[in-house]
This record gives sequence, C-alpha cells and structure tokens, in this order.
Amino acid sequence: MPESTSNTNLDLTSTVALVTGGSNGIGAAVVTRLNSAGATVIIVDLESTKSSAKTLISSLPSPNNAVFMPANIADWVQLRSVFSAARTRFGRLDFVIANAGTMEHQPVLEDTFDEQGELEEPRDAYRVIDVNLKGSLNTLKLALHHLKSSSPLPTTSPRISRSITLLASTAGYFDGAGTTAYTSSKHGVVGLLRSSQSEAAKHRIRVNAIAPFFTTTHLTSGIAEKWVAAGLEVNSPAAVAKIIVDVATDEKRSGEGVLVAGRFVRELENSRMGVLGGWVGEDVKEFMGRAGAFFEKIGGYVLPGPR
Repeated sequence: MPESTSNTNLDLTSTVALVTGGSNGIGAAVVTRLNSAGATVIIVDLESTKSSAKTLISSLPSPNNAVFMPANIADWVQLRSVFSAARTRFGRLDFVIANAGTMEHQPVLEDTFDEQGELEEPRDAYRVIDVNLKGSLNTLKLALHHLKSSSPLPTTSPRISRSITLLASTAGYFDGAGTTAYTSSKHGVVGLLRSSQSEAAKHRIRVNAIAPFFTTTHLTSGIAEKWVAAGLEVNSPAAVAKIIVDVATDEKRSGEGVLVAGRFVRELENSRMGVLGGWVGEDVKEFMGRAGAFFEKIGGYVLPGPR
C-alpha cells in the first residue's frame, strides 16, 4: 500500500476527538494534528502528565479547543467518567484514538526471586497487559457506546466519518525482540481490531489499527542511538500521527491494520487475507470461510453460561 494520501484541506471544525495517552510522544503529535485541523481535542492521560498536557495545550494553534481530563485507562470507572464528562461538556464524540501504552521495565520470563527465595510473580507484565490490552478494550467499548449515540458529523469536509483507531505495534504482528508482555498485549490489540468489526459495522463506525515500528519516544530511548547508527528505518511521532489522522478521518478506511516503518507504510489486514491460502492451505482457507459463514448465519458465537 502506498503512503496514505491525506486531505491537505482537512477541516475538522466542530468535531470532537478523544486521544488517550495524549500528553507525550505519538499521542501529543496526534493531538497537535487534530487541533490544527480544527477539532476540539480531549487529552486523556495519567494525572502525573498534567504538566506535560498543559505545556502541549499552550503550544497548540487553538489552545481553547483542547482540554486535559486525567484518567487511568485500565480503571473502568475512571475512564467511563471521562467519556461521560466529555459527552456532557461537548455534546458529542466523533473520533477516538486509543493511543495510550507502556512496556515492561525488566525481562518477564527471566527468573527473579523475592526475599524468601521464591520465584516472583510477574507483576510488571500484568501492569503492561492492564494498560495495553485491558485499557484498549475499555477505550474501545466506551468509544463504541458514545460514538453510536452521537449525532451525525457536522463537518463539511468530504470523506470523513466517525471512527476508533487502536494503537497496535509491529510487535502485534511479529516477534517483539524479548518484550514478552508488550508483544502479547499488542497481539491482543490486533485481536480487538479483528473481533470488533461486526459490532462496529452495525453502527457505521470504522475501527482501524496503526502498527508503528521503531518510533522516537520514551519506550525506545534505550536503543535509539544504536538503532540509528545501524541505518534502520525510524519513525518520528509526527509521521506516525499523520497516518493515524489520515486513517481516522477517511471514510474509506475500515478494518485496516497499517504498518508504519519510516518510508514503509503497508496495510496488513487485507493483504493477510490475500495470502491466507498460501499460509494455511487453500483447503483450510475454504473450510474457515464456511465456518465463518455458519457463525454469521446463526448470529455469532453462542456464548457459554457461567460455571
């Protein structure tokens, strides 16, 4: 897929966007791009990022069209309150960017022991999964609820419709080079992308995911110098933000997973289906197609009751 073609005259006036993890890094670049196009932007991030959020807001072209609402996305009650407050204050939500994420601080599968010499519970891994997967699920569920009940988009720009954009990673499609919790959680985000399509389509809401490779943020600071010295492709937060906003605002983009690795921008979900037969075999592809048609006919998987 060629690099995303953006509408240089993008007009998001009167639209409202919510960006999680919006105080720094890729999220801050997304906030800036949306605000520059005229959108009102709600920055959702931890209370500890309030100073960064205020600095960001003061630097925006339209600082009066941005607000910081603190929340931990892994906390359902906190995030639900923020979504409700956003709807109450602005009357609508049009775009939700589930950007917030984190990475483990130590190798998850290496043995570490407590003071009694017992193998330690991988609590740092739980934290990563809580933020990256549980937090993304919370954001997705709340976004679907609020977007489907919002009034039609007020913008006059063509090719714009409401959407949810999940931040996956190339680690959601490939090996994560030893980042076990991060890689597992980002594979889960890709699962959210795929499993949400049917429900979102009922309400004409588009759900896409962006899968950035190495991007110059806090998460990559430990290897940035060596990576650049090796001559490998590097993303800037602004470059990733451009793709995010292009995909989020283009009514033709739905169900996509877009890899962003410097000059390489590729759509992965449609191309995955195109090579499925070569991967699992044409016979298995045909069987899986029939199985999918079966579930569609009966209205989806019949969920088991509690035990």
